[in-house]
Amino acid sequence: MFWEKKLTQWVEDNRNRSALPLRLELWNGQQFDLGAGHPDVTIRVPRSSAINYLLTPSLASLGEAYVEGKIDIEGPATEIIRIGSALASQMHGTAGKLSRIVRAVRHDKQRDAEAIRYHYDVSNAFYQTWLDENLVYSCAYFEHGDEDLVTAQRKKIDHILTKIQLRPGNTLLDIGCGWGALVLRAAQQFGAKCVGITLSENQYELARERVEQAGLAHQVEIRLQDYRDLTGMFDRITSVGMFEHVGLNNLPHYFTKIRTLLAEDGLVMNHGITSTDPNSGETAYGGGEFIDKYVFPHGELPHLGLVLKAMQEGGLEVLDIENLRRHYARTCSIWADNFETHADQIKMLTDDRHYRIWRVYLAGCAHAFMHDWISLYQVVCTKAGRDASTLPWSRRYIYK
Repeated sequence: MFWEKKLTQWVEDNRNRSALPLRLELWNGQQFDLGAGHPDVTIRVPRSSAINYLLTPSLASLGEAYVEGKIDIEGPATEIIRIGSALASQMHGTAGKLSRIVRAVRHDKQRDAEAIRYHYDVSNAFYQTWLDENLVYSCAYFEHGDEDLVTAQRKKIDHILTKIQLRPGNTLLDIGCGWGALVLRAAQQFGAKCVGITLSENQYELARERVEQAGLAHQVEIRLQDYRDLTGMFDRITSVGMFEHVGLNNLPHYFTKIRTLLAEDGLVMNHGITSTDPNSGETAYGGGEFIDKYVFPHGELPHLGLVLKAMQEGGLEVLDIENLRRHYARTCSIWADNFETHADQIKMLTDDRHYRIWRVYLAGCAHAFMHDWISLYQVVCTKAGRDASTLPWSRRYIYK
């Protein structure tokens, strides 16, 4: 058959290029090892129609084949991603990595709310199986590099609140508050009065419940609200892992909105994932296409340069920038390990398709951060043109 000749050539080409520790098992009993020794990953192809996914591999096509059950893959998730990335890079070469697609995505309140709920409303129990006990779903901060996840996530929150010089009695707005960990910490340990907003109904309900259980209803308010509908004035504003949903074209408006909500001497922290492509292109080798289709609909990652430009256009002055890419690589790696450890429990909480999506997504994110395909920056700002005489002269205050 025609596919047999093409597949044999594909196997030989990959053996000669890199000898990956990969085994291919076909529906007819044929078996091919691409490398010497015992394979780390086995791909099982149940029918001939799935061969094309292998002959022209990308992270999008391989991910789709796995998620939709066109192929089965055995092996550790980290090795599956490593080998899938190697296959994609061999097919597409350096040009494939560098020619990262920039999509124009339309954003409005309804579409953004639907995208948020698609991602976050899988179920709270689902997230509880692999996140830390406080349900912090963003990059942790490994001050010394050997912290466990609970400690690193607490340190991340304290790192943020210290950077923005949160004081007792300050009003704090947290845009995209998740399950409420940051506002709870800000109220309990820093004495702030907090408002947290989310578009996820699951997050909203559990965050409100956690506030009540902590006895902080007089100090913390959780709202199911779009940032575009916010009014009022706040001494401090945080946005952690949220602006990825705003859209590239909407960033100036987003930061303008933040400026209108910020007190004259206020401080704002934006903590978010960025593209490492100068043109704000998607993740390499089709990774961005997979994420948009299966994980984060309508998500867009700006390059840091675009972020800083949009902040200036929005009337904000950047005071401090910190790259936490390595920290997110470790965070995602721990999440991926937790996901593997609790696989049986997770399969009881969701269907096989969602299990496969998240399994490769978490391991893929760890790989992407590790290899500088994407990054993570914390950026502290204040209103442009303010009197800066009260600002610290150095970053020493952050580490006291």
